[in-house]
Order: sequence, then structure tokens, then C-alpha cells
Amino acid sequence: MENKNYQEDLQHIRKMMEKSSRFISLSGISGVFAGLFALAGAIYVYFFFKKNGVDYFEGTVKYYEKDFIVHLVIVAMIIMVLAISSGAYFTIKKSKAHHLQIWDATTKKLLYNFAIPLGIGGLFCAGLLYHGLHGLLSSATLIFYGLALFNAGNYTFSDIKYLGLCEMALGIASLFFLGYGLFFWAIGFGVLHIVYGLIMHKKYK
Repeated sequence: MENKNYQEDLQHIRKMMEKSSRFISLSGISGVFAGLFALAGAIYVYFFFKKNGVDYFEGTVKYYEKDFIVHLVIVAMIIMVLAISSGAYFTIKKSKAHHLQIWDATTKKLLYNFAIPLGIGGLFCAGLLYHGLHGLLSSATLIFYGLALFNAGNYTFSDIKYLGLCEMALGIASLFFLGYGLFFWAIGFGVLHIVYGLIMHKKYK
């Protein structure tokens, strides 16, 4: 009996330590919605290409007018805002349901470690746009986003590191298939997010 109580106490201590050192309010459903928004955006961009006479699956690196690029950037920004908003909503909802504090020192560390690679990646992508290197944008966004996820994995569920590695691998692969960036982007930000979100929801609900 004493041994059983000892094991239960150890498990309780481990859980308390995990709550204090890791952000465990992250919602798997938010990943699913982020993926759906990304896929919807990719489909919209594909038909936008088609409407403007661009054969995307021709597979060649294409160069577009400034107005065309601005439109694509706006679409990407809208998707990002929707993904972040849904992520915040479902994460706050989960934290309230489990009576967890959402804003503490761990949350700050998580956001800091996630934001640094993402911010650097954003500036790098801005440089690519400035020099007209549009064909490298897909690779750059996937690689830097993967780095941000891998970095953030130190302060939340470690499973997120695997998502980060997959995003980086896709980004590297995209470098060897220039002209198919939208396809890799849809897989990385769309399909992988949905699969990861469903796995996380089932594992940590």
C-alpha cells in the first residue's frame, strides 16, 4: 500500500512539474483549423493563377508583376491572421476548461523562442521579395517556420518538434523543385497541420 501511494505521489509531482515548465494549453483543434485555412488559401491562389493565365503545374519558376505579388502577400497575411485568431481562441478555451493559467513565465518563453526564428524568417522573405526571388519563398517560409516550431518545442509538447522537422524537410525538398512552391506550401501549412492537430487532439484531449 505504501509503495502504491509513493508511486501516485511521484506521478502527481511529475504532472505538477510539467504544468510549471511547459505550456500544455496548446489545442490540437487550432492546428486543424490553421491547416484548413492554409488549404483554402492555396486553392484560392491556384484559381487566381488560372484566372490570370498562369499554368501552375507547368512547373517552371515564374516572375510576376508587383500588383500580382502584393495580392498574394495579402492573401498570405489574411490566412496568418485567421490561423493565429483560431489558435488563440481554442487555446484559451482549452485552458479555461482545464483551469490552467495561460499567461505566465512559460508562455512568455514559448512566444519568445517561437518569435525569434519566425521574425528573422519574415525579414529574410522580405529580402527575397525585394530582389524578386519569388521562387524561394515557399522554401524559406517552411524552413524558418519549422525552426520556430522546433525551438518552441522546448516549452510545450515535445511532439511539436516533429512537426517542425517535417516542415524543414519540406522546405529543403522545395528547393529542388522550384516552381512547385504552392504545392509544398499546401502540404506543409495545410496537410501537416491537420494531421498534427488531429493527433494532438486525440493524444492530449
